[in-house]
Order: sequence, then C-alpha cells, then structure tokens
Amino acid sequence: MALPKIKDARNLDDRELVDQIIAVKKELFELRLQQATRRLEKPHQFKHARHRLAQLMTVEHERKRASAQDATPQNPPPEAEE
Repeated sequence: MALPKIKDARNLDDRELVDQIIAVKKELFELRLQQATRRLEKPHQFKHARHRLAQLMTVEHERKRASAQDATPQNPPPEAEE
C-alpha cells in the first residue's frame, strides 16, 4: 500500500477535511489500543496514518493562513504631501 498523496487532501472541502482529520485521529487511537493489547497485525499502518494526518493538518493550516492573509487589509502606501 502506497502512502497517500497530498493532492487528495487538497481536493477536499473544509468540512470533509475536518472530518478526515477526526477519522485519522480515531484510527491512530485504535492502532495504539491494538498495539497495547498485542493485537496489532500491521504495524506499518501507523506510518500511513501519521503521514495522512500530517498532510491533512498541513492543508488545513495553509487554508487558515490564506484566509487570514486575505482578511488582513493591506497597508496603503503613504500619500505624498504636496
């Protein structure tokens, strides 16, 4: 199984992005629970889940920065005095 691509995360809308982040965090919790009870069969799933979570959180942060930058008014250049 290949690692997920960030292009897939960028194609999600904001609500789907938040839902995916929550789902991956739950998946990581379940994997840690399985590891603690020695029922984990595929340890590589940790790497995939952490990678996916990092991608999703990166896209979320990029969008927040872009929206904050758009909301901040640009300082107009000082007017020359005549």
